[in-house]
Amino acid sequence: MRARAALAVRPAAAAPPARPAPTPPPPRQDPTDVAFTAPEAASAAAALALAGWYVAEKHWLANNALGLAFSVTGIEHLSLGAVSTGAILLSGLFVYDVFWVFCTPVMVSVAKSFDAPIKLLFPRAAAAGAKSGAPPPFSMLGLGDIVIPGVFVALLLRFDAARGAHAKPYFPAAFAAYTAGLATTIVAMHAFDAAQPALLYIVPAVLGAVAALAAARGEVGPLLAWSEDPEDGAAKKGGEKKKA
Repeated sequence: MRARAALAVRPAAAAPPARPAPTPPPPRQDPTDVAFTAPEAASAAAALALAGWYVAEKHWLANNALGLAFSVTGIEHLSLGAVSTGAILLSGLFVYDVFWVFCTPVMVSVAKSFDAPIKLLFPRAAAAGAKSGAPPPFSMLGLGDIVIPGVFVALLLRFDAARGAHAKPYFPAAFAAYTAGLATTIVAMHAFDAAQPALLYIVPAVLGAVAALAAARGEVGPLLAWSEDPEDGAAKKGGEKKKA
């Protein structure tokens, strides 16, 4: 009897916790259900009209408009990750561009034969071409000579913004040097009447201006060590704390 009473006094085992109900999957979106705002619709119509003009006429203005649109899109979406990576990439492409333009005819012949908006065209003798009825000769500037240095300049803008300081000197200096390098390239093409490696003028201008500014401000180390990847930044900070 005592054993039975002891067994009756024991509390019942606790019930296992209830499992949460599974989250229902999100509803499938109909791919044909597309909505446009008025500015988006207007931009799409303008883009289609511009593309149609280029396909029909192959006009150099339509070519340049499409090329600039591709360049802006590339600069907006591409990133080099770190200033040191950009400096190494530009230095390597400087040698690459000079070799393939001055030492071999490959790059120039490909640029002339490939009929697509992968380059900007600048007429050199519009009046003479109009009188003879033949299309004028063009100077060409490849989109790679615009996009790759432009990505580096955009990276410096993010470097200025990440520091949170009121003064943001690196982007204006790099942008001014970038513009001066492009202008020098165009002047050289017209002056020498021959193909010019644009990076021959752009890379020294951009890297030289940034390096001189960083040296004057005593920020060469922080500039080369900076990365826009937060994980890389945290790893570097952790390494510095361990050394300390």
